[in-house]
Amino acid sequence: MLPTDKPFLSSIPGNNNETRDSIYRGDIYLSDSNDATTSLVKDVKDRIQKELGVEDIRKAHLELSDAEFFERMGNLRKLFYLDEKYHDHLRNVIASYGFNPNRTAFDPIRIRVILPGGHRNPKAAPVYFPHRDTWYAHPQSLIVGWIPLHDLSANETFEFFPDYFDQEVPNNSEIFDYADWIKDGPALKIGWQNKDSGLSAGYSKASANHNPGRRIRFCCESGEALFFAGSHYHQTLEQDLGTIRYSLDFRLVNLDDVKLAKGSPNSDNRSKGDILSDYIQP
Repeated sequence: MLPTDKPFLSSIPGNNNETRDSIYRGDIYLSDSNDATTSLVKDVKDRIQKELGVEDIRKAHLELSDAEFFERMGNLRKLFYLDEKYHDHLRNVIASYGFNPNRTAFDPIRIRVILPGGHRNPKAAPVYFPHRDTWYAHPQSLIVGWIPLHDLSANETFEFFPDYFDQEVPNNSEIFDYADWIKDGPALKIGWQNKDSGLSAGYSKASANHNPGRRIRFCCESGEALFFAGSHYHQTLEQDLGTIRYSLDFRLVNLDDVKLAKGSPNSDNRSKGDILSDYIQP
């Protein structure tokens, strides 16, 4: 039976070296919200409300056409990813959990939107591919952060496959070359600026018939912060619950760990390129 409550660690160590080493070993932290995440979540939700112009942002798909919703969310994706205001928000968030902003490079905030029934749209298929984030040319010292904008049940988030944290997963990560990914501009880097990119771009994924073993799901509350290694094998859940799931994710790399070649295991990543060069540097 799948766990439906928090199956992860909640108390981040006071020493961030210990935190990072723990995450590289496979530990996952789901920590309480704090002033920094609460401020970020409020700012983001207010901005979504203003851009979409609907009463309930979780039901925006019932008021806006697909084209209108996609265009307006595209504007928000660019804003949250590129605007220095949200870079500062992120610096405050990572500092509040003990990460040193002066030694941490980051890939900025991305707004993630999971529509009810979205898994039936072929253009959205890559959203649901089981994957490791490191399959997209991130370093092995990658730590992923994720913050929900609403309280979510264990059927609305995503699931981890812990049996394959350090075991090979058959995959096509060799198709991903970061230089090729960004050769036509930043649209793919920001994400979902072109409604057809899910059909045309080369997204890394596991082989179709792979059995991932055990599955771990989790519930969460608005503003909590999840931190896990980029090597964790995981997958966004399909949902048809009538409301949109909004969340924020971001990626952190400690530059000292890169120099020391510290990080989580690499059992199967064959992606090419260096996305770290385009992270926001400290």
